[in-house]
Amino acid sequence: MPLLEVTTPAHIRQFLDLPTRLYREHPHWISPLDNEIEAVFDAKRNPNLAEGAVIRWILTDAAGETIGRVAAFVNPATAHADATLPTGGMGFFECIDDQAAATTLFEACRTWLSARGMAAMDGPINFGERDRFWGLLVAGFTEPNYGMFYHPPYYQQLFESYGFQLYFKQYTCYREVALQLHPTFERAATRYAEEHPDFRFAHANKQDPERMARDFHHVYNLAWVNHSGVAAMSLDKARDLVKQMKPVLDDRLLWFAYHGDEPVAFFVSLPELNQIFKHVGRNFNLWGKLRFLWEKRRYNQRSDKKLFGVIFGVVPAWQGKGVESALMVHAQREFLRSGYSEIEMNWIGDFNPRMLATIRSIGARIYKTHITYRYLFDRERPFERSPIIRGKE
Repeated sequence: MPLLEVTTPAHIRQFLDLPTRLYREHPHWISPLDNEIEAVFDAKRNPNLAEGAVIRWILTDAAGETIGRVAAFVNPATAHADATLPTGGMGFFECIDDQAAATTLFEACRTWLSARGMAAMDGPINFGERDRFWGLLVAGFTEPNYGMFYHPPYYQQLFESYGFQLYFKQYTCYREVALQLHPTFERAATRYAEEHPDFRFAHANKQDPERMARDFHHVYNLAWVNHSGVAAMSLDKARDLVKQMKPVLDDRLLWFAYHGDEPVAFFVSLPELNQIFKHVGRNFNLWGKLRFLWEKRRYNQRSDKKLFGVIFGVVPAWQGKGVESALMVHAQREFLRSGYSEIEMNWIGDFNPRMLATIRSIGARIYKTHITYRYLFDRERPFERSPIIRGKE
């Protein structure tokens, strides 16, 4: 089974084409866009490549047909988070149901990462942020959300038979938008309306992208940077995110709580874009963009739309004081008015019990499970799960 480093346009095409053949019998599979996969390996579009290192391979059979693919990478922003265990990444794994083929791909990653000073590898993960292309689907084999991979059930066995161990589980939760919130949520909204005139709750205005970026940047850096693997965000990065989202965002889905002029909480959602992209295909060329605009227009006219909860956060000073409950009440009312009937939320790690408790409190249930695995190169070293995030006592 020849293993080939991806170095030519023909190799890239084989790398991108493999999933279409592997998933032809999987009706729930939705292909990610080719250009978004390629952006991960393009230094002009992936800032992590400036100082990091990446390689990818395809695996072929004796007849030259592609039967597997994988990428390995060293991300300087995360590789040395644990000084005693330098950890690289592997991802974009696809393979036929053959342990020998999978092992060939895993061994290529281990050897390459070990030569660069790594002592472990996490996978399947992305050479970038955790919000996309992260984790192996092991339960809930339904249509994937935008930015996440669908995987066949046999992949779990391929990973675990090689020796990968469960580092953390990632839960995608679901609820019907119209599901009634617990009465305590309404009481919190009423209390803030009656007793806290210095508080207000409002959705974003996409005609004011600078305000949107500043508000998001402020809450994100206070609410999230203490989480493992989450780095502080620059204001320019926040501006860039808003610019990227603007063509697809519905500003009625981006909610903020304000104490005076200070944003203290947010609940950021987007239309679930795979409900549109599944009609568009892999190529976002001129025809693909025109088809996207047409399908987006049709989707916006529906009254049973699905939204995707991207991120939720409350600054530490206001956690546990009912702000999040009041925010949810205001957001739910607008979601219903805007024709959204279902919501799936960006994955939450099992290392974050406080956030999982919050999600359960709004009546959401676990709908899909992904796993981030870790493989220790020293097989005698004791394995440790991802540390639990501890909130304020």
